[in-house]
Amino acid sequence: MRITAKGQVTIPQDVRERAGLMPGTDVEFEIEGGVVRRVKARAGGRRRTRGQKLVDSLRGRGDFKMTTDEIVALMRGPSADEG
Repeated sequence: MRITAKGQVTIPQDVRERAGLMPGTDVEFEIEGGVVRRVKARAGGRRRTRGQKLVDSLRGRGDFKMTTDEIVALMRGPSADEG
């Protein structure tokens, strides 16, 4: 197997299937005594997406003073009995 100029390598299909590596699976690499091992990423070790980072950076910054019920009522508009 050859590593590309971008540092990529193709894992053969039979190896991916036996290891349970599906598209989108996060992996990590460990180095022990000059040996590199590929392991599935730990559940807590997932990298955040760009969208998740954006939401996290905005969380708690709002100064909106309406309750959820008030926002929903505003979005729905006047009810039929309010005329």
